[in-house]
Amino acid sequence: MVDRNLFREFQINDDDLVAVLGEDFEVPDEVYVKETVDVNEIVTGKVLRINGDEVLVDIGYKSEGIVLLDEWDEEEGEPEPGDTVDVLLEDVADTHGLILLSKRKADRIREWEAVTAKHGEGDVVVGEVLRKIKGGLLVDIGVNVFLPASQVDIRRPPDIGLWVGKDIECLILKVDESRRNIVVSRRKLIEERRKEMKDKLLTKINEGDKVKGVVKNIADFGAFVDLGGIDGLLHITDMSWGRIGHPTEMVSIDEELEVVILNIDHENEKIALGLKQKFPSPWDNVETKYPVETKVKGEVVNVMPYGAFVKLEDGIEGLVHISEMSWTKRINHPTELVNIGDEVEVVVLGINNQKQEISLGMKQTQPNPWDEVAANYPVGKKVTGVVRNLTNYGAFVELQEGVDGLLHVSDMSWTRKLSHANEMLKKGDEVECEILSVDEERRRIALGLKQLEGDPWATDIPTRYAAGSIVKGTVTKITNFGVFVELETELEGLLHVSELTEDKVENAEEVVEVGQEIEVKILRVDTEERKIGLSRRLDAPIEELTAAAGGGGGGGDAKTSQELRGGTGGDSGPLFSMGGGGTATEEQVEAEAQVETEEEVETEAVDAEATSTEEETEVAEEPAAEAEAEAETETSEEVSAESEAEEVAEDPADEASDDGAEDEEKS
Repeated sequence: MVDRNLFREFQINDDDLVAVLGEDFEVPDEVYVKETVDVNEIVTGKVLRINGDEVLVDIGYKSEGIVLLDEWDEEEGEPEPGDTVDVLLEDVADTHGLILLSKRKADRIREWEAVTAKHGEGDVVVGEVLRKIKGGLLVDIGVNVFLPASQVDIRRPPDIGLWVGKDIECLILKVDESRRNIVVSRRKLIEERRKEMKDKLLTKINEGDKVKGVVKNIADFGAFVDLGGIDGLLHITDMSWGRIGHPTEMVSIDEELEVVILNIDHENEKIALGLKQKFPSPWDNVETKYPVETKVKGEVVNVMPYGAFVKLEDGIEGLVHISEMSWTKRINHPTELVNIGDEVEVVVLGINNQKQEISLGMKQTQPNPWDEVAANYPVGKKVTGVVRNLTNYGAFVELQEGVDGLLHVSDMSWTRKLSHANEMLKKGDEVECEILSVDEERRRIALGLKQLEGDPWATDIPTRYAAGSIVKGTVTKITNFGVFVELETELEGLLHVSELTEDKVENAEEVVEVGQEIEVKILRVDTEERKIGLSRRLDAPIEELTAAAGGGGGGGDAKTSQELRGGTGGDSGPLFSMGGGGTATEEQVEAEAQVETEEEVETEAVDAEATSTEEETEVAEEPAAEAEAEAETETSEEVSAESEAEEVAEDPADEASDDGAEDEEKS
């Protein structure tokens, strides 16, 4: 055999061999030597020997090529002399013809060619996830391909690294021949398959069907369940008849569930699911289990500003409104009495099965103090209480815990005119009163303070201010019809303009001024109307003054004794009525007796609170009671104003009568 190295040494090519040995001579493979080398060409070579970490490979060229030993995988093992191997001819390193080869690159090119020959864009491939790289995963489908993180699943998982080491099925999205790069998507494949399954599923299922699914995602408001092609929403309110704080208390990711189809929205491809609907509703026989007025025990599961929710059993909760918690305590917030987790005894007040609502009461388990109010506080009884609140129409006096009475301003003093209760009382004062009336049904008690003393208009005032007596007083107010004179503290009389002097006076301010002390004569005291008539004509006998008041000369214009300006009848004339100190009319007494207590106002105003927000249900107790009292009861100032207005209206007529009498006398 011809030594091939000999030919190499002398660089004899094929043509020279044929010229020497003849045309019929065939050059053996082992002595064939390539004339040129094509870079980036894949060739087959034979392993000659291993020098350290280099492998010498004969590719049929005048010099051997070198492949690094680490390009053989551990699974392949080290090469042996004589092994054939495909390599990529990368470069000729120097002038001596040293050739650089790469087995790894050649393998990749062969693999790429094999994959692209078999698969194209849109094809489904299966590969193992090798590792997590920037932006996604590296998947081996015969060649390494890129799976972006956004294409791993329909909903991006929290950690895509969980897929490493798993075999996954993907769809080829793009093949880049120039870069030998392939991008795949698992999400696209799932979406296409789910669409087929969804279309099929929507034609099969109906509302009320029970189906199986797998929990794929959990949110605060519920869980998404994969029914096989489409996700349905299992809302938190449809998971259990009982109260749950979060869906994770009932379900977990990848859990298989049997659920009920509650609703199907074909247009928007949405399905509502239910879990609790697989079991009977505890509200089905609620009236039988919890009859109205029965006592039951329950657990406080939630507390709101307007009340507390009490669980009677799983799925059945009732509301104890704040107004139903205590007969006696004034509660600003339910936490003053109960907290979550407390076991309480309640009474069933009402059931609304349609709305699935139960009204409960805590105070009904205790005696109602108002049941014994009539016996404990009979009309006329003297009682002692503490002033709890003051308004312009009166004072609320606490007689016992949970029982208040209203002391109206008109029942505080016989003579004093009050515009606000704080002119006589202050919060915290202990005050003795008399029970004027009791309304058990409306839970109202009317109190009186002035009733503890005798009425001075029936005793002292007529005696101390007898008709004809001369007294001193201070001018407090001047009007167009007369002058108000304070005879003593809280007691005034009216000095009519016609009684200021012997002569006719057009303007009272020309004769007297506010603050001036003057002497006046008592014309008459009307105890019924609580008025005192005065005159400044001190020298004239009382009979003459009274006679002069009668018209003095007869004639058709003479007034009756009830209409005389010096008399006491009617609402006109020179008598002054103490609006705050007089006895209220029958209508006023009735209105005062019906003034609501603050607690009742609060109760009525917040009845709808359980279905509204806290801001909508808060009630200003005192203003509400005040508004009602003001609407129903005349204040002392209004009584006084009416009297004055009527006096003003009557005075011109009286003056006209006076003028007529004078003219008659002159004639």
